[in-house]
Amino acid sequence: MPEQSAGMPRRRTVLASAAVTAAGVPLIGSAGQAVAATGDGRRPGRVTAQAPDRELRKLLGEIDADRIEATVRRLAAFGTRHTLSVQDDPERGIGAARDWILGEMKKYAAVSGGRMTAELQSYIQEPASRIPVATKITNVVATLRGSVTPDRVYVVAGHYDSRVTDVMDATSDAPGADDDASGVALVMELARVMAKRRPAATIVFTAVAGEEQGLYGSRHAATQFKAAGADVQGMFTNDIIGSSRADDGTRDPYTVRLFTEGVPTSETPAQANTRRSVGGENDSATRQLARFVSDVGDNDATGMNVRVVYRRDRYLRGGDHIPFLEQGYPAARFTEPAEDFAHQHQDVRVEDGKQYGDLPEFCDFDYIARVTRVNGAVLWTLAQAPGTPREARIVTSNLTNDTELKWARGTEPDLAGYEVVWRETTESEWTHVIKVGLTTTHTVDLSKDNVFFGVRAVNRDGKRSPVAFPLPGN
Repeated sequence: MPEQSAGMPRRRTVLASAAVTAAGVPLIGSAGQAVAATGDGRRPGRVTAQAPDRELRKLLGEIDADRIEATVRRLAAFGTRHTLSVQDDPERGIGAARDWILGEMKKYAAVSGGRMTAELQSYIQEPASRIPVATKITNVVATLRGSVTPDRVYVVAGHYDSRVTDVMDATSDAPGADDDASGVALVMELARVMAKRRPAATIVFTAVAGEEQGLYGSRHAATQFKAAGADVQGMFTNDIIGSSRADDGTRDPYTVRLFTEGVPTSETPAQANTRRSVGGENDSATRQLARFVSDVGDNDATGMNVRVVYRRDRYLRGGDHIPFLEQGYPAARFTEPAEDFAHQHQDVRVEDGKQYGDLPEFCDFDYIARVTRVNGAVLWTLAQAPGTPREARIVTSNLTNDTELKWARGTEPDLAGYEVVWRETTESEWTHVIKVGLTTTHTVDLSKDNVFFGVRAVNRDGKRSPVAFPLPGN
């Protein structure tokens, strides 16, 4: 271990060392000296924050609210996009919407230099809950293949099916502007903007069907990824991200909620025992992904505040991230800050002078564009940064008052090194970070019993991966 520096908190003084001014929490530079986290587009006080670079700012600047509005209005114009609606009518129903989305994705792929493909992913869903007869369910999938580590995958999704008050009503008008043409418009706009670029890892843009009937399309997609052994290191669904207005008329146009589970949906009994022993309820891979979202998506380049909610989803609701969680993939849900339920899951009607229905006129297209920038910042940084470190562990073979960390070296050709992060067990965000170089082991003069640790990778461009939470081992 390197010689202890004056700026390095010792295991008996970590509380005093962490108690600094609100202007910035101390972090440790390459020389071991404490400095403050400030400037360059980052929110003050987040020591793991990554400032947007020129390349990312240019990408985010190309996101177009007018194009997003046109997409939402076009999807709403198909009348209904109910999963059980007609699939062979060129003007109305889910089939017409499916074919239009595919056509647009193919246009984006055409300018990608062969890096992007667009295709339909279909299967027959036999009768099941909310599916009375065998029904073809089709996802539209555009894949932008990575140029350096293509086997590492990130997924962004929205669902293109819609509904009215009666979830089985497949014929009434169900414009579904906010729920969820807004999310599909976001996905399509990111596909358009990123198709011309060359990410290091693979990004998959998908519009799924069957969400309102029971997450059928996303469950099929997640199952397909799992069967193929895909290394999906992050998935985001954008569902109901179309409005900044709540049902009481108040607006919050600069906040988006991110729902993130703690205890993993896919957790085994053995994993549960480990979690209980180390206190890792707030350190699942999904929670680390959420911290990464705040680090790169909450800044002046997006103009947004990411409100992380420690919950898998809202009460009585569910989203397309859940099937990915079931398969063990880190996944989270973006949703507007507060909802207006008169414009979700409602028959289009006027009642006592009040307009009901999920109509485009109730969407805030500038808001959708800002949420799109958050997603764009996150996906692009994930794809350009190294992958999350694997096999991170805390050595527990001996009783000691320090902490020995180990992890597997990544395979990225531009890997520059690693950083160790830590925080008090009562803190929700990382408060300290030290550079440890291009190594796979490091010992910190702090007790593993008193704080939480993590490890993240850094490439030569200074981009950082999400944090890996180490488990006990040797």
